[in-house]
Formats: sequence, C-alpha cells, structure tokens
Amino acid sequence: MPERVLVVDDDPNLLRLVEANLRARGYAVDTAASGEAALERLRMAGYACVLLDLMLPGVDGMTVIREARGFCDVPIVVMSALGEEERKVEALDLGADDYLVKPFGVAELLARVRAAIRRYGVLGPAEGLRAGVLELDPGGGYALVAGRRVRLTPMEYALLRQFVLARGRTLTHEELLDAVWGRGAGEDHYLHVYVGRLRRKLGPSVAIESLPGVGYRLDV
Repeated sequence: MPERVLVVDDDPNLLRLVEANLRARGYAVDTAASGEAALERLRMAGYACVLLDLMLPGVDGMTVIREARGFCDVPIVVMSALGEEERKVEALDLGADDYLVKPFGVAELLARVRAAIRRYGVLGPAEGLRAGVLELDPGGGYALVAGRRVRLTPMEYALLRQFVLARGRTLTHEELLDAVWGRGAGEDHYLHVYVGRLRRKLGPSVAIESLPGVGYRLDV
C-alpha cells in the first residue's frame, strides 16, 4: 500500500501542484482546503504525513496542530509564507515536526516529506538503550523514567534516542539537527523547542544540559 499524505491549503493551485508531485513519486494523496476538513480527515483515516498551511479559512493551521496532537502523532510539516522565527517556534511548540517557508522548491518539499515519514516509521532499535533512570521502549512510543511511563511523539523519541545513544557525550547542534531532521543549518530553534518539551515530560530526574553555542548533553 502506498504511503498516504494529507495536503491542507486553501490555494487550489498549490494543492494541485503538491498533489501531482506527490502522486508522481508514488504517494497516495488526500487534500483539504480548510482546517475543519483537515481535522475531519485526520480523525477518519491514517496518514504517513500531513503538509499544513497555517493561514486557513475558519479553523487556522495552529489550531489544527493543537487539536490533532490530542488524538494522533502523525508527522506535521508546516508549509507557510510566514517565515518569522516566532511563528516557527509557536508551530513547533504546539507539535509540528518541521516548517517549510513558501515559496519552496519541489525537491525540498519531497525531501522534507521523506524525512518526516522515515522518522515516524523507522526510529531504529532501542533494545538495551538505557541511561541512568531512563530507558527507551523498543517499540518507540514511550520512555520509562524510574519506572514511570512517559508518552513521546515520534520526533521527541527520535531526539531522545540520540541523547541516550551518546550516553553523556556532548552533541553539537549540527549533529542533532542532522541526525533527527536531516539538516543542520539555521534551525537551532528546533532544538530549543524540542529539548524544552523533553525536559517538561521527563522531569527533573533526567537532566539535559545546555552548553551555549555548542550543543546539549544528557547527564547520567
């Protein structure tokens, strides 16, 4: 079965362009022109990835991200003309996995989709991955912190896995961005947001230390 992608945008020309290029690469594609339609489709069908505009009629894209994260972990790649860092951080903090600024090239769009689906479907083996009180579930859905089960999104899990694999070694911003998002240039705010989310979920017994200008380290 082909992987199914949901494309959400109120611009019919962009919808047709993105749909045609995804179908040409073997994806099954559904489209929606409003936030309400997007949420309805997400509740009815399983998707490998969602491409989501923020400026939608009715329910906007930020609301779609917030509500979708209440019932599914599907990767959400924002595609928006709003390129300010504050907007990117807001979308990521709500649960978006990636952010693509319009106008964008087809090659970049397809690369982001492939990377998002790869992270969601193949997180890599986690058997035996432990660091202090922290243990990763081999199935990829959660972590155990001193026996407490912590539910993680695929992106949070992928980032935490890099820290556990390093076991106390400092990981640079570039290393983490390349390993988790597939690129390193100019996206440090991705790490700021996702490290913050991990800290809130894991609690004080798991310390992810910031080294300004360098990177992060999981202290064990």
